[in-house]
Amino acid sequence: MNIRFSAQRLLAMIHKEFIQLRRDRLTFAMMVGIPLLQLTLFGFAINGDPKHLPTLVVVQDESPFSRSLVSALRLSDYFAIDSTELGSAQASQRLARGQTQFVITIPPDFSRALQRGQKPTLLLEADATDPSATANAINAMQLLSQTALQHDLQGPLASLAATPAPFELRIHRRYNPEGITQYNTVPGLMGVILTMTMIMMTALGITREVERGTMENLLATPIRPLEVMIGKIAPYLLIGLLQVTIILCATYWLFSVPFVGSLLLLLLIIMLFIAANLVVGITISSQAHNQTQAMQMTFFFFLPSIILSGFMFPFRGMPQWAQWIGELLPITHFIRITRGIMLRGNGFSDIWPDLWPLLLFTGVMMLIGLSRFRKTLD
Repeated sequence: MNIRFSAQRLLAMIHKEFIQLRRDRLTFAMMVGIPLLQLTLFGFAINGDPKHLPTLVVVQDESPFSRSLVSALRLSDYFAIDSTELGSAQASQRLARGQTQFVITIPPDFSRALQRGQKPTLLLEADATDPSATANAINAMQLLSQTALQHDLQGPLASLAATPAPFELRIHRRYNPEGITQYNTVPGLMGVILTMTMIMMTALGITREVERGTMENLLATPIRPLEVMIGKIAPYLLIGLLQVTIILCATYWLFSVPFVGSLLLLLLIIMLFIAANLVVGITISSQAHNQTQAMQMTFFFFLPSIILSGFMFPFRGMPQWAQWIGELLPITHFIRITRGIMLRGNGFSDIWPDLWPLLLFTGVMMLIGLSRFRKTLD
């Protein structure tokens, strides 16, 4: 038996591995693609200081002072004025639906009270479900209140400019007034857990059956691809509901996260979201040749889901291209719906703007998964 080290045998072995990598192009692409994806997302998409946040200004006092305030807000990097023509009820409704981040109300007789030195109140309402998305903007608003009217406070009003601020800025952090991070994190964590487990279990489970030859037994039966897909999904759907039960119990009893909305509506949305992830898992299994590839493809889908969904970092703080990608991911809409139902008490009409993309994603992935799965069985 030859036990001497042979450089020739070593080179032959290395050559063999390169040939194997060339044949396994998907694994090689994942080895290159995943690091590039991480560099792109962490380097360009993440921003802990979101700016140009959507803001509604309710102007109930048409005066030069009001116009100066609106102009100062427009010049700020933190506020993007969407409208100054809505009433209080419409603006509050948009805030409740998550369509705007701030509502600033300039009350009636603001200018008269200001000129009399009575320090009128300027109301700033913030959607504080994600405290990190509003903290810097609120600080900027506090500084802005001290300088916004400097050009107007001249002559007889010059004495008002010497005070810290000629009006009182009253801040209402709605839906999470204490800024507790668990209120924002725990509802989103439910989407992350379901995405990771449902896709991974389905993709690996079906790929394992293909590797072991169990799937070949289905070719001898009259079962249809749709029936196979539904049969594969059903057990995992029950597992997902069990996970959700555990998460919701921990959310309420362990983390004391308030639950304002409808539990039935939330459960229906959760079942839809579970089904969407299971179909993604089946689609991945139809593309993967082994469990390693299935795991890599699952991670390739999961990484942007957790970063671009608004779970870890403020969604509105990401660049526009990252937000476009995030809008294509089901977890983005699921997290918005979950936070809306639990923290804001949103109903069906409130969640519809995020519900229809989730329905569309599930339907499209069902068609793609069914066509790919049919080819796999054939």
